Amino acid sequence: MSNAPTFAFDNSYARDLPGFYVDWQPAKAPAPVLLKLNDALARELGLDTDALRGEAGAALFAGNQLPAGASPLAQAYAGHQFGGFSPQLGDGRALLLGEVIDRQGRRRDIAFKGSGRTPFSRGGDGKAVLGPVLREYLLGEAMHALGIPTTRALAVAATGEAVMRDQALPGAVLTRVAASHVRVGTFQYFAARGEHDQVRRLADYVIARHDPALAGRDGRHLGLLQAVAQRQAALIAQWMNVGFIHGVMNTDNMTISGETIDYGPCAFMEAYDPAAVFSSIDHGGRYAYGNQPLIARWNLARLAETLLPLLADDADAAVAQVMPVIDEFPALYADRLLQGQRAKLGLADAQPDDAQLVQDWLALLQTQQVDFTLAWRHLADAAAGDAGPLRDLFFDRAAVDAWLLRWQARHAAGVGEGQAEAMRRVNPLIIPRNHLVEEALAAAVEGSLVPFEQLLTAVQQPYIEGLQLARYAEPAPREVTARYQTFCGT
Repeated sequence: MSNAPTFAFDNSYARDLPGFYVDWQPAKAPAPVLLKLNDALARELGLDTDALRGEAGAALFAGNQLPAGASPLAQAYAGHQFGGFSPQLGDGRALLLGEVIDRQGRRRDIAFKGSGRTPFSRGGDGKAVLGPVLREYLLGEAMHALGIPTTRALAVAATGEAVMRDQALPGAVLTRVAASHVRVGTFQYFAARGEHDQVRRLADYVIARHDPALAGRDGRHLGLLQAVAQRQAALIAQWMNVGFIHGVMNTDNMTISGETIDYGPCAFMEAYDPAAVFSSIDHGGRYAYGNQPLIARWNLARLAETLLPLLADDADAAVAQVMPVIDEFPALYADRLLQGQRAKLGLADAQPDDAQLVQDWLALLQTQQVDFTLAWRHLADAAAGDAGPLRDLFFDRAAVDAWLLRWQARHAAGVGEGQAEAMRRVNPLIIPRNHLVEEALAAAVEGSLVPFEQLLTAVQQPYIEGLQLARYAEPAPREVTARYQTFCGT
């Protein structure tokens, strides 16, 4: 077929890392239908969007007809899941098709999620259902619009078959794009088996792909750990500054590239609460909003453990090399967090008391159960001279007025429209509100993608104000938020 989809694959993972995966083929879908194509992302990848539509696109994105050059494989990895180590996880319902070089010269993975059983499925069916697949599409695009590193969805295809969960649900396959799918858990898989040569091969592969300036250098493996720490500090700070809760920060969900991956039981916090947990499986609050920086450091320590044999023959000497990286992570994260908070406050310079100013602001939000997103956004209105919308969020207005006086005094030259505009560029008005996400997904399962498309349009322009978008900025009623839970379920 002359208009068959083509990808300029250059599959370095398959080529350079034999033994790190199992070659595998996706399951055939009985009646594939292409439900959603991410045109903007397809163009980034240098793909022909016209060729990706219709029956050819449906067959491709459901896994029935792979493009030339694809080398589908299931990656091996291990992971700490809620603190307990599983020595073999792997792609139980995912396949890496291959890699392309995008229009900016970046290497990007193209992978399926929900494409059927693999040797790593551990008794599961390897399938995905429509609701969680659309959640991942929606949340990934929202994070991308917020400027947060993330995997993204290229397409969603319905498979035409029912998948059993607690009930029969429509099956779907997500096509995911990532800087790579290498995780902390990938390193753990081989380290747990004592295969240190494989760990070295993986580390050198990752360095060549993500940190090429380190390639071939002495000390490169410690440099890799430092680079991952930098990326994770920046990423988690961005999560915290928009109120994002990942929900399942297992080591197999921490990427070496520094991208957000796996939008399972994730959610955006509404009323500010460091203890906020929405995941139905996080019974102890291990991955609560306020714990995310601590867990990132814990995961980083697990990566460091896998690298120890590469750093020195003497274990104590190797530990002495990595511990400064682990010990310095909290300060590294705090610095990136405060940089973002200063921008959110409209501050152009740094002063020693800024951290306390932020802490007092967050304490106000917590004490008065104020919506996190709207508080920051309406602070920009206060900078423009209208503190009314902000004050209306608080039941104790005297407390917020006192804090506003301190904030205004911190701006030596005063606040005004210039600061307000700068603040509106970093304080979103629209996030994927949990109740709206659920409404959109429920409608999609019932056969209508209209609410999904409308919500997607809104979250792709998070900083824009307009009457047509107003409902997407409104928090859910408190009684809805109080009982809201998210679930793993792709």
